Amino acid sequence: MKKITLLICFVLFLSLSYKATAQTAGTLTFTVTEATHSSTYSGSKNVLAIWIESCAACTTSSTLNATYVRTKMRYWGAQTTDHLPRWTAKAASSTTNATTGSTLTSFTSKTITWDGKNAAQTAAMPDGSYRVAVEECWAHGTGGNAVRYFPFTKGPASDLQSPTADTNFTNITLNWVPDPLANDTFNLNPDASVYPNPSTGIINLDFNNEVSNIKVIDLTGKTVYTEDVDAQSAAHSTKEINLSQFANGYYNIQLSNDKGSSTYKVMLEK
Repeated sequence: MKKITLLICFVLFLSLSYKATAQTAGTLTFTVTEATHSSTYSGSKNVLAIWIESCAACTTSSTLNATYVRTKMRYWGAQTTDHLPRWTAKAASSTTNATTGSTLTSFTSKTITWDGKNAAQTAAMPDGSYRVAVEECWAHGTGGNAVRYFPFTKGPASDLQSPTADTNFTNITLNWVPDPLANDTFNLNPDASVYPNPSTGIINLDFNNEVSNIKVIDLTGKTVYTEDVDAQSAAHSTKEINLSQFANGYYNIQLSNDKGSSTYKVMLEK
């Protein structure tokens, strides 16, 4: 009898855990132009990889403990397979359902799209914090290698960015667009406008539907703030939260109701 009770509790736990994880359908479009470099390979030859990672709270840090999700693009040749070390280590050289090709012969604009699914395209990834990773190499050794990360939030809200160019990557755009027609629960999962962002500490949440819980999660995945609210009263109202006691940096605000959860990335800059 005890075993049966434990089994029932475990099944209910799995059911509730699944229900609480929203999987918003949509499309990420990412475009970047490779800055021209003097290549030691010959002329303008270079190799390139672009992939998706997930994190508890993604940032641009190269030391962040991020999880590989899917390769979207990889170009290299028989003599240059050792010149994308970061991608090789993270993706284990997986190119499942990715665009691939030989060593590039020019520095041009590249565009990838991601449908929010895993590498096998068999399941949608849960909403949350993700980032696009780009690695390029145009010379032997570390002097001709560049890696950069571009964080974004996959969820029911659009995330349009124009990241700052640097000496290696220019004309960068990132755009996550949810697809309301593909989401049966699009109007049921928590939805809100979160502002200002960056913030000096006071953050406003304009709720577009029911929200029953607010959590603020730091870069380590630790919940630093939580509050239960009356779901029906919260709908179409504004809630103010004060995070001024916390250190500067990125945080995830997670809103939940009985249909799922949504996550919004904010930055404290006091």
